[in-house]
Amino acid sequence: MMSNPINKITGPHRGQPVLMAGEQLEQARAAMIMMHGRGASAQDILGLSAELPQTGFVYLAPQAANSTWYPNSFLAPLARNEPGLSSALSVISQLLDSLAEAGIPAERTILLGFSQGACLSLEFAARNAQRYGGIAGLSGGLIGPNDTDRNYPGSLAETPVLLGCSDRDPHIPKERVDVSARILQGMGAKVTERIYPNMAHTINDEEIELVTTMMKQLLAH
Repeated sequence: MMSNPINKITGPHRGQPVLMAGEQLEQARAAMIMMHGRGASAQDILGLSAELPQTGFVYLAPQAANSTWYPNSFLAPLARNEPGLSSALSVISQLLDSLAEAGIPAERTILLGFSQGACLSLEFAARNAQRYGGIAGLSGGLIGPNDTDRNYPGSLAETPVLLGCSDRDPHIPKERVDVSARILQGMGAKVTERIYPNMAHTINDEEIELVTTMMKQLLAH
Protein backbone atom coordinates (compact mmCIF):
# COMPACT_ATOMS: atom_id res chain seq x y z
CA MET A 1 0.00 0.00 0.00
CA MET A 2 1.29 3.44 -0.89
CA SER A 3 0.92 6.55 1.22
CA ASN A 4 -2.34 8.05 0.09
CA PRO A 5 -1.90 10.67 -2.67
CA ILE A 6 -5.62 11.42 -2.67
CA ASN A 7 -5.55 14.30 -0.24
CA LYS A 8 -7.16 17.01 -2.36
CA ILE A 9 -10.47 15.37 -3.17
CA THR A 10 -13.79 15.89 -1.45
CA GLY A 11 -16.69 13.53 -1.12
CA PRO A 12 -17.02 9.91 -0.06
CA HIS A 13 -13.76 8.59 -1.54
CA ARG A 14 -11.46 10.97 0.26
CA GLY A 15 -8.80 9.15 2.26
CA GLN A 16 -9.42 5.69 0.79
CA PRO A 17 -6.35 3.50 0.31
CA VAL A 18 -4.45 2.99 -2.93
CA LEU A 19 -2.79 -0.38 -3.49
CA MET A 20 0.33 -0.83 -5.62
CA ALA A 21 2.07 -3.66 -7.46
CA GLY A 22 4.77 -4.05 -10.08
CA GLU A 23 7.78 -1.77 -10.18
CA GLN A 24 8.67 0.70 -7.48
CA LEU A 25 7.31 4.10 -8.44
CA GLU A 26 10.81 5.57 -8.68
CA GLN A 27 11.95 2.88 -11.15
CA ALA A 28 8.80 2.55 -13.25
CA ARG A 29 8.74 3.69 -16.88
CA ALA A 30 4.96 3.50 -17.22
CA ALA A 31 1.87 3.15 -15.04
CA MET A 32 -1.58 1.61 -15.03
CA ILE A 33 -4.44 2.99 -12.92
CA MET A 34 -6.86 0.12 -12.26
CA MET A 35 -10.47 0.94 -11.30
CA HIS A 36 -12.52 -1.86 -9.75
CA GLY A 37 -16.21 -2.58 -10.26
CA ARG A 38 -19.21 -2.17 -8.00
CA GLY A 39 -19.04 -4.43 -4.96
CA ALA A 40 -15.43 -5.37 -5.67
CA SER A 41 -12.17 -4.11 -4.23
CA ALA A 42 -8.82 -2.62 -5.15
CA GLN A 43 -7.29 -5.99 -4.27
CA ASP A 44 -9.58 -7.71 -6.79
CA ILE A 45 -8.64 -5.52 -9.74
CA LEU A 46 -4.98 -5.40 -8.72
CA GLY A 47 -4.97 -9.19 -9.02
CA LEU A 48 -5.35 -8.68 -12.77
CA SER A 49 -1.80 -7.30 -12.81
CA ALA A 50 -0.56 -10.89 -12.44
CA GLU A 51 -2.04 -11.58 -15.90
CA LEU A 52 -0.48 -8.40 -17.28
CA PRO A 53 3.12 -8.75 -16.10
CA GLN A 54 5.17 -6.11 -17.87
CA THR A 55 8.59 -5.06 -16.62
CA GLY A 56 8.63 -1.30 -16.26
CA PHE A 57 5.01 -0.86 -15.11
CA VAL A 58 3.72 0.24 -11.73
CA TYR A 59 0.08 -0.67 -11.05
CA LEU A 60 -2.13 1.54 -8.86
CA ALA A 61 -5.55 0.44 -7.66
CA PRO A 62 -7.63 2.85 -5.56
CA GLN A 63 -10.38 1.60 -3.27
CA ALA A 64 -13.93 2.98 -3.43
CA ALA A 65 -15.72 3.83 -0.20
CA ASN A 66 -18.06 0.95 0.61
CA SER A 67 -16.81 -0.77 -2.58
CA THR A 68 -19.03 1.43 -4.78
CA TRP A 69 -17.88 4.45 -6.78
CA TYR A 70 -21.40 5.82 -7.29
CA PRO A 71 -24.76 4.51 -6.07
CA ASN A 72 -27.01 4.09 -9.11
CA SER A 73 -26.78 2.74 -12.66
CA PHE A 74 -24.32 4.53 -14.93
CA LEU A 75 -27.33 5.24 -17.17
CA ALA A 76 -29.11 7.23 -14.42
CA PRO A 77 -29.28 11.05 -14.48
CA LEU A 78 -25.85 12.35 -13.49
CA ALA A 79 -27.15 14.18 -10.42
CA ARG A 80 -28.43 10.90 -8.95
CA ASN A 81 -24.88 9.57 -8.77
CA GLU A 82 -23.44 12.54 -6.93
CA PRO A 83 -21.39 13.18 -4.90
CA GLY A 84 -19.85 9.77 -5.54
CA LEU A 85 -19.30 10.30 -9.25
CA SER A 86 -17.38 13.57 -8.95
CA SER A 87 -15.41 12.20 -6.00
CA ALA A 88 -14.49 9.08 -8.01
CA LEU A 89 -13.40 11.10 -11.05
CA SER A 90 -11.21 13.24 -8.81
CA VAL A 91 -9.50 10.07 -7.52
CA ILE A 92 -8.25 9.40 -11.06
CA SER A 93 -7.20 13.02 -11.43
CA GLN A 94 -5.18 12.97 -8.22
CA LEU A 95 -3.49 9.69 -9.12
CA LEU A 96 -2.48 11.13 -12.50
CA ASP A 97 -1.09 14.19 -10.73
CA SER A 98 0.88 12.01 -8.31
CA LEU A 99 2.28 9.95 -11.17
CA ALA A 100 3.27 13.08 -13.09
CA GLU A 101 5.09 14.37 -10.02
CA ALA A 102 6.97 11.06 -9.95
CA GLY A 103 7.99 11.50 -13.59
CA ILE A 104 5.30 9.36 -15.29
CA PRO A 105 3.07 11.63 -17.41
CA ALA A 106 -0.43 10.83 -18.70
CA GLU A 107 0.96 9.75 -22.08
CA ARG A 108 2.76 6.91 -20.28
CA THR A 109 -0.22 5.94 -18.12
CA ILE A 110 -2.94 3.45 -19.04
CA LEU A 111 -6.40 3.85 -17.50
CA LEU A 112 -7.99 0.42 -17.07
CA GLY A 113 -11.33 -0.32 -15.50
CA PHE A 114 -13.87 -3.11 -15.25
CA SER A 115 -17.63 -2.51 -15.12
CA GLN A 116 -18.26 0.56 -12.92
CA GLY A 117 -14.52 1.20 -13.03
CA ALA A 118 -14.59 1.01 -16.83
CA CYS A 119 -17.37 3.58 -16.99
CA LEU A 120 -15.34 5.91 -14.76
CA SER A 121 -12.15 5.47 -16.78
CA LEU A 122 -13.91 6.23 -20.06
CA GLU A 123 -15.86 9.19 -18.68
CA PHE A 124 -12.74 10.66 -17.08
CA ALA A 125 -10.78 10.43 -20.33
CA ALA A 126 -13.61 12.03 -22.31
CA ARG A 127 -13.94 14.90 -19.82
CA ASN A 128 -10.15 15.35 -19.60
CA ALA A 129 -9.07 14.80 -23.19
CA GLN A 130 -5.33 14.51 -23.82
CA ARG A 131 -2.92 11.84 -24.98
CA TYR A 132 -2.92 8.89 -22.58
CA GLY A 133 -0.78 5.79 -22.75
CA GLY A 134 -3.98 3.87 -23.34
CA ILE A 135 -7.51 3.31 -22.07
CA ALA A 136 -9.10 -0.10 -21.49
CA GLY A 137 -12.82 0.02 -20.76
CA LEU A 138 -13.79 -3.59 -20.03
CA SER A 139 -17.58 -3.97 -19.80
CA GLY A 140 -18.33 -0.26 -19.57
CA GLY A 141 -19.39 2.88 -21.41
CA LEU A 142 -19.66 6.65 -21.06
CA ILE A 143 -21.77 7.73 -18.09
CA GLY A 144 -25.22 9.33 -18.15
CA PRO A 145 -28.64 8.94 -19.80
CA ASN A 146 -29.03 8.62 -23.56
CA ASP A 147 -29.75 12.35 -23.93
CA THR A 148 -26.53 13.43 -22.14
CA ASP A 149 -24.60 16.20 -23.92
CA ARG A 150 -21.50 14.48 -25.31
CA ASN A 151 -19.77 17.56 -26.72
CA TYR A 152 -16.58 16.91 -24.80
CA PRO A 153 -13.84 19.47 -25.54
CA GLY A 154 -10.30 18.60 -26.58
CA SER A 155 -8.61 15.72 -28.36
CA LEU A 156 -7.49 12.26 -27.26
CA ALA A 157 -4.64 12.62 -29.78
CA GLU A 158 -4.54 9.02 -31.07
CA THR A 159 -4.73 7.45 -27.62
CA PRO A 160 -5.31 3.71 -28.08
CA VAL A 161 -8.67 2.72 -26.59
CA LEU A 162 -10.00 -0.81 -26.05
CA LEU A 163 -13.73 -1.34 -25.48
CA GLY A 164 -14.69 -4.94 -24.75
CA CYS A 165 -18.12 -6.18 -23.68
CA SER A 166 -20.70 -8.93 -24.08
CA ASP A 167 -23.57 -8.39 -26.49
CA ARG A 168 -25.89 -9.40 -23.63
CA ASP A 169 -24.22 -7.84 -20.62
CA PRO A 170 -26.83 -7.45 -17.84
CA HIS A 171 -25.45 -4.05 -16.81
CA ILE A 172 -23.94 -2.51 -19.97
CA PRO A 173 -26.13 -2.14 -23.08
CA LYS A 174 -24.27 -2.93 -26.29
CA GLU A 175 -25.68 0.28 -27.76
CA ARG A 176 -23.87 2.35 -25.12
CA VAL A 177 -20.58 0.62 -25.95
CA ASP A 178 -21.16 1.41 -29.64
CA VAL A 179 -21.97 5.06 -28.89
CA SER A 180 -18.92 5.36 -26.64
CA ALA A 181 -16.70 3.97 -29.39
CA ARG A 182 -18.04 6.51 -31.91
CA ILE A 183 -17.66 9.44 -29.54
CA LEU A 184 -14.11 8.58 -28.47
CA GLN A 185 -13.10 7.95 -32.07
CA GLY A 186 -14.55 11.36 -32.95
CA MET A 187 -12.31 12.83 -30.25
CA GLY A 188 -9.24 11.43 -31.99
CA ALA A 189 -8.79 8.14 -30.16
CA LYS A 190 -7.73 4.94 -31.96
CA VAL A 191 -10.58 2.71 -30.83
CA THR A 192 -10.68 -1.08 -30.87
CA GLU A 193 -14.17 -2.38 -30.04
CA ARG A 194 -14.79 -6.05 -29.30
CA ILE A 195 -18.31 -7.38 -28.69
CA TYR A 196 -18.42 -10.98 -27.50
CA PRO A 197 -21.54 -13.11 -28.08
CA ASN A 198 -23.17 -14.45 -24.92
CA MET A 199 -20.18 -13.63 -22.69
CA ALA A 200 -20.83 -13.23 -18.98
CA HIS A 201 -20.03 -9.97 -17.14
CA THR A 202 -16.33 -10.74 -16.98
CA ILE A 203 -12.91 -10.21 -18.60
CA ASN A 204 -11.81 -12.73 -21.22
CA ASP A 205 -8.46 -13.95 -22.55
CA GLU A 206 -8.57 -11.88 -25.73
CA GLU A 207 -9.08 -8.70 -23.75
CA ILE A 208 -6.05 -9.60 -21.63
CA GLU A 209 -4.04 -10.12 -24.82
CA LEU A 210 -5.17 -6.80 -26.27
CA VAL A 211 -4.26 -4.93 -23.07
CA THR A 212 -0.89 -6.69 -23.00
CA THR A 213 -0.23 -5.55 -26.57
CA MET A 214 -1.20 -1.99 -25.59
CA MET A 215 1.31 -2.12 -22.73
CA LYS A 216 4.11 -3.50 -24.91
CA GLN A 217 3.53 -0.84 -27.55
CA LEU A 218 3.67 1.88 -24.89
CA LEU A 219 7.00 0.61 -23.55
CA ALA A 220 8.38 0.39 -27.11
CA HIS A 221 8.12 4.16 -27.56
